[in-house]
Amino acid sequence: MLDYNQPIDRAGPEASERKPQAGFNVLELATLLWRRKVAIAAAALLGATLAVTIGKSVTPRYTATAQLYVDPRELQLVDRELTPRAQDVSGMSMVVESQARLITSNSVLLQVIQQAGLDKDPEFGGGDAASLMSSLLGLIGLQPRAPSAAETKEVQLAALEALNRHIAVRKTEKSFIVDVEVWSTNPAKAAMLANTLTNAYLAESRNSQASAARRATNDLSSRLKELRDRLRNAETALATYKAQNNFVGTQDALISDQQLSASNQRLSAARAATMDAQARLDQIEASRRTAADAGAIPEALQSPTIANLRAQYADARKKYAEQAGELGPRHPALRQTEKQVEDLKRTINEEIDRFAQSAKNDLTRARDFEASLNRALEAQKRQSVQLSQAAVRLRELEREADASREVYQSFLKRSRETEEQESLNTSAARVIGEATVPQRRSFPPAMSLFAMIGFVFGAIAASSWFVVADLLFAGATAPATPTPARRERSPMPQASRAPELPRAAEVAQPRQTPRASEAASAPPELAAPPLQPSMVEQPLIEKPLIARFQEADVIHTLGALLPTGGGVDLTRLGWPTLRPGFPLTSLLNAWRDLRAAVARRAGGKAMPVVALVGAGRTSGRSVTALNFALAAARDGARVLMIDADHQARSLSNKVIRPGKSEPSRLGWLSIGSKDAREIRTVNGISVLPAAEGDAGKAADAIRKAIAQARSAGGYDLVVLDGPALPLASSGRKLFDDIDSLVAVLPTSLDVNDSLEEILTALGQAERKLVGVVLDELTPAMQTRQRGKQYA
Repeated sequence: MLDYNQPIDRAGPEASERKPQAGFNVLELATLLWRRKVAIAAAALLGATLAVTIGKSVTPRYTATAQLYVDPRELQLVDRELTPRAQDVSGMSMVVESQARLITSNSVLLQVIQQAGLDKDPEFGGGDAASLMSSLLGLIGLQPRAPSAAETKEVQLAALEALNRHIAVRKTEKSFIVDVEVWSTNPAKAAMLANTLTNAYLAESRNSQASAARRATNDLSSRLKELRDRLRNAETALATYKAQNNFVGTQDALISDQQLSASNQRLSAARAATMDAQARLDQIEASRRTAADAGAIPEALQSPTIANLRAQYADARKKYAEQAGELGPRHPALRQTEKQVEDLKRTINEEIDRFAQSAKNDLTRARDFEASLNRALEAQKRQSVQLSQAAVRLRELEREADASREVYQSFLKRSRETEEQESLNTSAARVIGEATVPQRRSFPPAMSLFAMIGFVFGAIAASSWFVVADLLFAGATAPATPTPARRERSPMPQASRAPELPRAAEVAQPRQTPRASEAASAPPELAAPPLQPSMVEQPLIEKPLIARFQEADVIHTLGALLPTGGGVDLTRLGWPTLRPGFPLTSLLNAWRDLRAAVARRAGGKAMPVVALVGAGRTSGRSVTALNFALAAARDGARVLMIDADHQARSLSNKVIRPGKSEPSRLGWLSIGSKDAREIRTVNGISVLPAAEGDAGKAADAIRKAIAQARSAGGYDLVVLDGPALPLASSGRKLFDDIDSLVAVLPTSLDVNDSLEEILTALGQAERKLVGVVLDELTPAMQTRQRGKQYA
């Protein structure tokens, strides 16, 4: 049997040559402090008394708070503001922080000092000595000397520095609210200073805006005269150039352009008149050359003279025809009528000749007029070309004049706007909460807290003193001989004694470092006899670690009655699970040591595999395995938990709820069936349920799943719940892929018998045993706690 109360020597005789470690253990420290309890209590009371005395002697402080609303989106009173507005959240936050810094600027604080008279206040560096000296000089009839400017400046700077220490400005997160806190020894003075400071800040903000507008107005006005002179010079140069180059005209066009257009139109009309006269003359000449009647031209038909002559001619011919039928050819009357017809015809021809001559005259006049218009147009064209060349410079002068005019008008308008803006207040900052007289002091805190702090520090100081004195005394009185000290082990109480592990002396554990301190402290009368040669070849097993799993470490939940908001929650399966809160408990520390031992046994593997095996037929092993995985996940490890008990399936039945399938929570890892797919929980643990089928197939599926998870590299630790005892051949084969084993011993049974049963079942695999968990969550304890369950 292996007794846990004695150290195990696995290194050989050289371990006895090492020196024991000196120092206190917890029991000795508690014993020492208990012996000095009266002195420690007296020191604690003395510390409390001193703390209260110090608290009473400290000058109290009263803090008054005023609240300002600083909106970076200022009022839009004019079309264009002097300062740009913040558009995004970060810009607005920077504006508010800048305004908060402006509250404690020197310009604002100097106004507060002047308004509140802090340069004469002793709390803020004011001179009591000066007031006393003035009173003494007044008693003897002397007038005190007026302070110089340097002295006044020095007093103001001292008051400024003191006031800075009395002010704290805090910006409320995600808001435009700024809290201005001012403390003083007088509560009324604290409230007065807080309100004075906020009013001075608002006045300074208004003054700064008006000053900025005034500076802008002065700068713009100083530029107006230069811009006005520049505009006048540009317009004068433009007008002079126009006069020199005869650029005279209306707003739409120049006179030369208008004349050129009119001459072109008149020339076109003259050319049309010339062609008309030519056509009329040609028609008349053609009528005269042909045998046709010359009086058939339009001018002859429209002439009343020719019409009268033609009427007379027609009457004469009629008369001649009548007389020719009655009279002979030589009759005088007939000859007279014939002569009359010839005279009329000649007269008509003469009239037509006059029309031809008139057409010739008209054609000549039209040609002369067209020629004169053509000469005038050519002259105007040459003048237009000259004006076009001069217009290049004209347009340049016009552009300069327009640019100068626009700049001058813009400056003039902006100058008038900024001049009006001097009298406008566009700031949106305002006081939303004036400071009131504080009713309670802000420092020092309550005397009860002082007493508690003094009590604790007094007790700690006294305890430290006694411990250090005891250590120094023990070091001074220690024997000078090199004989190693032997510390007698006090017998442990029966309730807290660890179980004895059978057959441990026969199990080998290669490559383990011996524990020198434990071997050296072993009494010589209990030392083992010299090892036989067969035993030297096989060193002893490393002592497994022990963890006590108690009722105080867990809470009981209502199971799956309450909704969890999505996903599987391993703390709501109805099993007792670890309490949330302080991580430094005995159980968690012991399990951290177990995980460290598992990592050492894994030999540097990235994903060690540990299996929890237990005796009995209760669900204690599964509960322990679940809480072991939760503890590892709480420390940040990525845990894969596999149900290796394919018969009981305690963990699988808890995780897989009938009728509540959650496909979105299923992972990639599978061991052969849809129900046995990896289930991702909200606790950072993935659970792989037990596979269907016989033990051999289930073991092979688990081995394949471990290989897949190890190759994928998604987990830091694999915890197996099982396999169940007694082991089958498949279960023994499964141990080849397991790095470490942890035995779960229910305290409701005999722990030595349970451990003996586990070691017998493990066989050669018992060398992988790294720890023992004493499961003290007995059914009787769970029954007593049933009335205390809470969610």
